[in-house]
Amino acid sequence: MVKSSKGFRSRSRGTFTKEVRERGLPPVTRFLREFPVGARVSVRIEPSDPHGQPHPRYQGRTCTVLGRRGRAYLVEFRDGGKRKELIADPIHLVPVEEGGTGDA
Repeated sequence: MVKSSKGFRSRSRGTFTKEVRERGLPPVTRFLREFPVGARVSVRIEPSDPHGQPHPRYQGRTCTVLGRRGRAYLVEFRDGGKRKELIADPIHLVPVEEGGTGDA
């Protein structure tokens, strides 16, 4: 038997697949987005840019911005009652509309 890969992007075919007309890099303004401290953001991984990409298990999480780490953001969320922190580039974060469902 062949051993299966255990890489960072393994078992994420559906998460990292774009539609035909969405392929390629997004506009440059999405890379330069800024979030204030305390802002609510949702993790939406951009498959075309692997830099500063959080682990696929955090796709769809709603987080709170704690601060900056270089060009990336430090965000916080609760996982099973525990407080966890995640570092992600702004291309992988989407602002959440207040009072919405988190599908910004």
